Amino acid sequence: MEENFRCKGGEIDLIMRDGATLVFVEVRQRASSRQGGAAASITPAKIRRLVCAAQVYLLRFPVTPPCRFDVVAIDGEQIEWLQNVIEV
Repeated sequence: MEENFRCKGGEIDLIMRDGATLVFVEVRQRASSRQGGAAASITPAKIRRLVCAAQVYLLRFPVTPPCRFDVVAIDGEQIEWLQNVIEV
């Protein structure tokens, strides 16, 4: 639906639909997983900014659709799609 959504409170890499569910996707890439990997690089501060940006995006809907937060973690050549990783 949208990519690189930005607002004052944060930014979301991808906003997609999975059926009726709105999916906010954070894409993280690291050259290797030596330092914990791409998924481990998502800090509590980053999560707060993602949630804030999602809340701003959701203001455009008269009724809030079901939502989830996913992470696409890229470590070198390995890509992993982690679904519903942030509980709000």
